[in-house]
Amino acid sequence: MAVKRRNKEAIQREIGEQGGPPQDSSSPATPERAKRGASARGSVLSEHCGQPVEPGDGPPHEAYAIRALVLQGGGALGSYQAGVYQGLAEGGIHPNWIAGISIGALNAAVIAGNPPETRVAQLRAFWEYICAQPWLPGLPLEMLSDSAPTWPEPMRIWFDSFNAARAIVEGQRGFFSPRAVTDLWAHFEDPTRVSYYDTAPLKSTLERFADFDRINHPKGMRVSVGAVNVHTGNFAYFDNTRTTLRPEHFMASGALPPGFPAIEIDGEYYWDGGLVSNTPLQEVLTAQPRRDALIFQVDLWSARGGLPHNLQDVVERQKDIQYSSRTRAITDYMREQQNYRRMLGEVLALVPQSKRNDPWYQRAADHACDARRNVIQLIYRDKSFEGSAKDYQFGVLTMHEHWASGLEDIRETLKHPKWLAMPGPDHPFVTHDVHRGNGGND
Repeated sequence: MAVKRRNKEAIQREIGEQGGPPQDSSSPATPERAKRGASARGSVLSEHCGQPVEPGDGPPHEAYAIRALVLQGGGALGSYQAGVYQGLAEGGIHPNWIAGISIGALNAAVIAGNPPETRVAQLRAFWEYICAQPWLPGLPLEMLSDSAPTWPEPMRIWFDSFNAARAIVEGQRGFFSPRAVTDLWAHFEDPTRVSYYDTAPLKSTLERFADFDRINHPKGMRVSVGAVNVHTGNFAYFDNTRTTLRPEHFMASGALPPGFPAIEIDGEYYWDGGLVSNTPLQEVLTAQPRRDALIFQVDLWSARGGLPHNLQDVVERQKDIQYSSRTRAITDYMREQQNYRRMLGEVLALVPQSKRNDPWYQRAADHACDARRNVIQLIYRDKSFEGSAKDYQFGVLTMHEHWASGLEDIRETLKHPKWLAMPGPDHPFVTHDVHRGNGGND
């Protein structure tokens, strides 16, 4: 019990006191069940709980005030997220908030930095560009990509390992390049030079594929990216509703040490947000005012996996656990919080009008909320031939396979339109996952 309590306290410190999340529900969530009592809401709940969007005759996803796309970090696995976005665009679902960390932040920049009609094409161009090798890109080995999917698994492992080795030796075009060997043992006063690779090329790449004037129009799409302050160790979110976002903000979110250097922003230095939390889900869930939200959470690391049987398996499993970021633990905790907020609102509705000016009533009303949250989880599933290098294996073939996996998963998800419906009052926070049939927090 003491261990469980400590875990809960750790999660609470990480995500703060606001918000509240997931629970699975197999019961239908009809528009009638989703409606609130307008009089109770207006008299009890404060400005911290935003007004709901009334159900209409349109698609179910339009009933949510927030339609968020949440993108986890995971390096080369990030093209899976691009495939998911393509499927959402095909389904006519256009997020009004995108939050990302690391490679998720780079995808967020390209998505938010382009109009809806060109986002998929620009994502494809971005990934094709950074997955091309900077040295001898026309190597005959790359011509084998068409046939490699049919090879026996040992040959495919060798093929992917070679591409991963090239990333280590050569870097990736428009993304990162190796530093001089002499730099690796040097002492620098400038923290932005202390790393194995230089990410300076990424700035021009982001400017090439994303319009930062568009990114900084929050009425079009809200954008949030997470990083860690190197000096204080504190997590920071850069949000276009509070600050003007530049390429450096996105680069900072993906500056994973010791491979990549810290990024300087306004006199402070930042590293990859994945060092503290690899998913920006809590940023969306804790935002005020608390509003009805449909959240597509795209994870690149699975918390569940098999037991390792060699050292390579150990490294791979360690990465999976480290970067999966306790997503389900956070959503479990926030589901509990949201249930309490709803229950508090029901109790406050019983308080006579003559008592509602009492300071304690007002304090309680600040925390009451009946906002509904629906988290659609999409978690990348490893291929049998992938190993511990999957996050820096940027081969073009692998990129296309990751993209296809994301597209397939979201297409299968959208075959269940009831999953997009507004949760009912008895279960104000639900989750769904196509790989588990209906969802789950196990």
